[in-house]
Order: sequence, then C-alpha cells, then structure tokens
Amino acid sequence: MVTAFAFDIGETLVRDDRYWGRWADWLDIPRHTLSALVGAVVAQGRDNADALRMLRPDIDTAAEYDAREAAGKGEELEEGDLYPDVRPALGGLRAAGFRVVIAGNQTSKMGELLRALDLPADRIVTSGEWGVAKPDPEFFARVAEAAEAAPHQIVYVGDHPANDVEPARAAGLRTAHLRRGPWGNLWADTPEAEAADWRIDSLHDLLAVDFG
Repeated sequence: MVTAFAFDIGETLVRDDRYWGRWADWLDIPRHTLSALVGAVVAQGRDNADALRMLRPDIDTAAEYDAREAAGKGEELEEGDLYPDVRPALGGLRAAGFRVVIAGNQTSKMGELLRALDLPADRIVTSGEWGVAKPDPEFFARVAEAAEAAPHQIVYVGDHPANDVEPARAAGLRTAHLRRGPWGNLWADTPEAEAADWRIDSLHDLLAVDFG
C-alpha cells in the first residue's frame, strides 16, 4: 500500500528556463545558444554542465556559481517558476492522506528557496543539503527516511529515467515517470521509462490512480 510520494525537483516541479537563462546572461552569451547546447548534451546522455564547458572550456563552475551569488545574480525561485499543476496536485495528495516529500538533485540554496514558497509538502530537502545525489542508492535511503515509510510504500515521481526511475526502482521504491521537460519527453519511450509503475503526463494524473 502506498503511503507517501516523493518528487524530483527540476522539470518535475520547477521549470529550468530561468536557471539556464541566468547562466547565459552571466556568461554573456545568447540564451538560445546555451539552451540548444543543454539539449544537445542531454541527448548524448552527458552532464548538463558540459554545455557550459563547451562554451567556456576552462570554466570552474563551482567558482562561477559562487561569483554569481556574490554579485546578486545567483539562483532565484518564484511562484511563476513552478509548473501550474504543482500546488493543486501536491495539495490533493496531502488531503488524501499521503505524506508528500520533495527531494531532488539541487543546491542547498534551492532547498531554502523551495521552503520559502510554502509548498504543500511535509518535507523539502536537496542533494546539496544531504551531501549525496541521485542516482546514489543512499539518496533513496534518505528519501525513505524523509517519507517515514518503507521503500515499497513510496512512489518516486520524476522526469529522468536514468536519475529517477531506474535508481528508485533499484532501491525498492515504486516509480512514476513524468513526461515533461527535455528529459521526460526525449526518453519517454525508452525501456527505462517504460519500466516505471506508472507513466503520467501531468501531476494531476496521480490523483486519479488507485494506490491502495
């Protein structure tokens, strides 16, 4: 019996448009150029940051991140960065008696920004705060602790087959693949995505499933 849901963050709850747009502005390059390169490295199964390295081969991404923050041009998050179905879907799941956890590969600051939005969730935490990131099995062990449930009682919802569906399943969690954003759409028909317990096009779809 499912008692809890855990949600990925980037392109599951939060649009990445402004994140990459601010990187493009900081590096003084056209936003479309960086967006296209991010798409290219994603299609090749590479790390997102490789798009930055293609444009600035000698870039120290950690140092640049700190410089952006110091200049007041770092990470930001507003209500408009959320997908429209986030609040009603998460609120609906909580109203139905499920525990709701938000846990994804993000910085510690993103955890602070998400909590400031007062989302309908019982726990919000990031890989930066835990010191461990997906697809490491320890990340999903932490998810189970945050969800206060056994792995098989938790549904992990995410858009990325390799980072979300596959490792969550390996850790014993149930999974829902969300066809959203570049990763969710690009790999929607792969065996990894098809292996999810549920395949959804919107978070609203979760409210129509019998998880008993």
